[in-house]
Amino acid sequence: MTNSWRAGLQRGGIELRHLLRNGKEMSGHLVNVVVVLLVIAYVGDDVPGTRTPMAHLMLAGFAAYLLFQVGLINLPQILVTEREEGTLLRLRATPGGIPAYLVAKCLLVVAMAVGTLAVLLAAAALLVDGPLPHGPGGWLTLAWVTTLGLLAVVPLGAAVGAVLPNPREALALIMLPALALLFTSGTMFPFTSLPAPVQQVAAVFPLKWMAQGLRSALLPDAARTAEVAGSWELPLVALVLTAWAVFGFLLAVPLLRRAARRESGSRLAARHRKAERSGAPAA
Repeated sequence: MTNSWRAGLQRGGIELRHLLRNGKEMSGHLVNVVVVLLVIAYVGDDVPGTRTPMAHLMLAGFAAYLLFQVGLINLPQILVTEREEGTLLRLRATPGGIPAYLVAKCLLVVAMAVGTLAVLLAAAALLVDGPLPHGPGGWLTLAWVTTLGLLAVVPLGAAVGAVLPNPREALALIMLPALALLFTSGTMFPFTSLPAPVQQVAAVFPLKWMAQGLRSALLPDAARTAEVAGSWELPLVALVLTAWAVFGFLLAVPLLRRAARRESGSRLAARHRKAERSGAPAA
């Protein structure tokens, strides 16, 4: 297991350096930040019942969604693409290959997510008077909510990527549920403004709790009156995100191993022939 961690960290470091040199990939993350800044720049109302600007609530929500997106949308696309390229086939013959691969992807995605979050908060503070954590307690909350949030969604994203059919269908299959959660998890509107059944469904998923935790770190304490329970419920935030993290890790490793066992040279060649016949470039 120690060797798997060491190999995973080494592989993750290499992939991170490649990412930083890939201008197209980096620009995609910056576009997300620019879109968020443009949206919140034109929001002028306050959260009902408080003096907290709605733009600040939306910034916290979008920050949570960007973390969620990197783990649950970007990561599955990466995994499916690399499966098509034969990466899982090669890992099948490597001792400890799957755990090391998962560690590397976790490191890469965490770096992407944390970097995007830092750029978003810094740019918002400089350009649109966005909020930053108040005092050491706020920064500590931001750190642990971000960490637990990523632990909750990154393994889940790996599990999803292990079962998705191909890169061309992956985005279509995961974008609709992700967008539904964006609109129902209190990221763009106060959670209390949503119908009770919608609140109950959204509360099952990690995005709602990630957004609530980030609001507690970024918004003044008086803003908690707009929450369903009238408080930030940070112990419950930690409990739900930890449960999703455990569930995701228990799911991801066996699904990735199963995907690797099912890989073969003939399957890979057949997928490439099918892609060529459909007019899509082979991976």
